[in-house]
Amino acid sequence: MAEEDVIKPRNFHEMELDDRILKAVAKLGWLEPTLIQERAIPLLLEGKDVLLRARTGSGKTGAFAIPVVQRILNSKQVSKEQNTKALILAPSKELCQQIHTNFMELTTKCSREICCVDISPQVDVSAQRQILVERPDIVVGTPLRALTHLKARNLNLKDSLEVLVVDEADLVFSFGYESEMKEVLSYLPRVYQAILASATLSEDVLNLKSMVLHNPVILKLQEPELAPATQLTHYHLAAEEDEKAAILYALLKLHLVRGKSIIFVNSVDRCYKLKLFLEQFGIPTCVLNSELPATIRCLSVNQFNQGVYDIIIASDEKALDEPHALRYVGKKGKRKKDKEFGVARGIDFQFVSNIINFDFPPDVGSYIHRVGRTARGKHQGTALSFVSIRERPLMEDVEDRLRSCCSEDEKVFRAYQFKLEEVEGFRYRSKDAWRSVTRIAVREARLKEIKQEVLNCQKLKIIHGIFSHCDMTKLFIR
Repeated sequence: MAEEDVIKPRNFHEMELDDRILKAVAKLGWLEPTLIQERAIPLLLEGKDVLLRARTGSGKTGAFAIPVVQRILNSKQVSKEQNTKALILAPSKELCQQIHTNFMELTTKCSREICCVDISPQVDVSAQRQILVERPDIVVGTPLRALTHLKARNLNLKDSLEVLVVDEADLVFSFGYESEMKEVLSYLPRVYQAILASATLSEDVLNLKSMVLHNPVILKLQEPELAPATQLTHYHLAAEEDEKAAILYALLKLHLVRGKSIIFVNSVDRCYKLKLFLEQFGIPTCVLNSELPATIRCLSVNQFNQGVYDIIIASDEKALDEPHALRYVGKKGKRKKDKEFGVARGIDFQFVSNIINFDFPPDVGSYIHRVGRTARGKHQGTALSFVSIRERPLMEDVEDRLRSCCSEDEKVFRAYQFKLEEVEGFRYRSKDAWRSVTRIAVREARLKEIKQEVLNCQKLKIIHGIFSHCDMTKLFIR
């Protein structure tokens, strides 16, 4: 079905939503729906299958979460039994946690009526059986985790499911979930409403569309890949490899970079090297990469969002940009990565003021996904990229791709006005500090952190299981 040219309401209160949803939306500070929400919510409230295609940060989660909550509230008025009505699938544990948080926020005024659980944490299946046996209204998880519980009969959807949502649909197959996705569908009823949400319309999304959707409405918004120039400013700063560390130290020490920042590098080793370098100057950071357990990655994101850390250093390796490549790594391949990890996609870093590309992204897509972490919603953001001579062709490729966002005479990248003389006072000390972070030091830091985080991870899993069970028990007692 083609995209419908129906005039959509401009405000949430014009969408015939339950007052409890409107109060929750107001509490979140959503003054008006984003474009994708304005177009999608009325269609989904009508019960139509919809494919949502909109850029990162456009409000896709709210676009499908609000109608799901409304549908369940409607169903509660006529239903006599407690059943699981909605299954939300996402390709990563971090994204599942984010979606679960969004649903909890939207149901804060109706928490007695609607229960949402996240089954993505890698705890023992039997530990989650207790919360699923209560048949929560909404279940969030990865395709693999959902399939595990369906096979174990902890989750029964054949007679109760009304809505299936697949978020970040363009990553589901590339993360290796094709077979699991097909098998999950065999456990679902013949008739249900289906929603796919994606940042792109890739071949994988079209394949998934044919499997899941029936006569869908396709909402493909004609919008730029990133926020407009009035909201997101792109800067470049000429810096060769031996100058980057000194310049970054000067920018941070002189408070020229203000607000919460994500610094991107191109490898795990660079993550730790930069972290150890900044620690020598009393600048606290946390690291996010593919080697850390998923529970710890979620904790790091939460600490960053809550202001425990203002700087997070993230690796953005080529293998993570193309997660499907992980399917073909043999037994003798390099160290195992978590296929569900990808910092540039999916994770909701809140109120990020700056993206700093310490290492320029390897391609245009990576630049877009990295920079998409800032200037989300209606917030302002800045992207600063260190660019060496050999990286200038990459920057020119990005410039060509994003030129449509600007006028013909205007360039995407502005030169960052920074006098290199100001670095002189920091150069000598920073070069010594950078050299002192040797490969051995990086290796020892990685091993130490992984060992410590694995221990912490086990404790967190136990705590998460206890609190999840307690919360569920309280909910159903009420």
